[in-house]
Amino acid sequence: MRLRENDDGGEKEEVVVENDVTLAQNQWCPVVNAGFSSPKRLVVVGYALTTKKIKSFLQPKLEGLARNKGILFVAIDHNRPLSDQGPFDIVLHKLSGKEWRQVLEVCPHPPATPFSARDYRQSHPEVTVLDPPDAIQHLRNRQYMLQAVADMNLCDSYGIVGVPRQLVIKREACAIPELVNQAGLTLPLVAKPLVADGSAKSHELSLAYEKFSLQKLEPPLVLQEFVNHGGVLFKVYIVGDAIKVVRRFSLPDVSKWELSKDAGIYNFPRVSCAAASADDADLDPTVAELPPRPLLEKLAKELRWRLGLRLFNLDIIREYGTRDHFYVIDINYFPGYGKMPEYEHIFTDFLLSLGQGKYKKRSG
Repeated sequence: MRLRENDDGGEKEEVVVENDVTLAQNQWCPVVNAGFSSPKRLVVVGYALTTKKIKSFLQPKLEGLARNKGILFVAIDHNRPLSDQGPFDIVLHKLSGKEWRQVLEVCPHPPATPFSARDYRQSHPEVTVLDPPDAIQHLRNRQYMLQAVADMNLCDSYGIVGVPRQLVIKREACAIPELVNQAGLTLPLVAKPLVADGSAKSHELSLAYEKFSLQKLEPPLVLQEFVNHGGVLFKVYIVGDAIKVVRRFSLPDVSKWELSKDAGIYNFPRVSCAAASADDADLDPTVAELPPRPLLEKLAKELRWRLGLRLFNLDIIREYGTRDHFYVIDINYFPGYGKMPEYEHIFTDFLLSLGQGKYKKRSG
């Protein structure tokens, strides 16, 4: 059966709902490994994803590896209360529609008084929800997205991590030049949509060289100071405690000469993509060098706690001409892990650790 649901981008998108799978609690299954069969408890992962996300994430290689490790993916039926389905060990989701939030947050049989009503997470503490809806919602607004990084003020022997100076514009495009002057922002400026909901539109960027051309932009939006970074950004994928870093080509540097000669606004549909991998490119070593691992581990650990998320990625740039000055320019929830090398092994190990950890607590 197929349902219509809001996509990550707020646009309508089909959501696939498979046939019901009824499972006995603590079900065991034989898992074949290297020719030997040993009983392992099945880790059941209920998922609520758009058709597009299912295609990119639930690839055959991932599903095959998951089966071999004792992980079962089950589609969640949006027409039924979540409490009536499963039982699940993990609920994996990335839907932004109100209907889904109601399924996840509203108890199907609420108590008589509203003060004692409980959502699914409260009534099923044995289930890990990846991730809490409120925490995800925080990343959908670029006004607040990078605040956790700014609050950290991370600076140690491995480097400095900050965020670009930015200005939020919610209305009146004609007033943008004056607001930029008042904020003291330096051109060029990167303009990004205020709402970061995963849609193609939310990834559109504009680079403004001249302040009066800013009046052509369409609020609501965020203006960030552009930092020269050698045309390379680092995508830091975070899956629980695991970290994977890849290079991606980015916007080219802007010289003072270009800034004085160019005018207007240049639009870019998306800064980085799988086709723009820079891992095998012949790059200047000072540009290509990955950020220090200890710095990334410290940053990821702190952000997991501050954001309350376990599935996200960071877009990081290194200021050109420096070795240790980094900026986080974007944070995305449940990104395109299919583009991450070895994502099948990293993700299944993560799900398995969650499922087995829950089982040990219940049986201990």
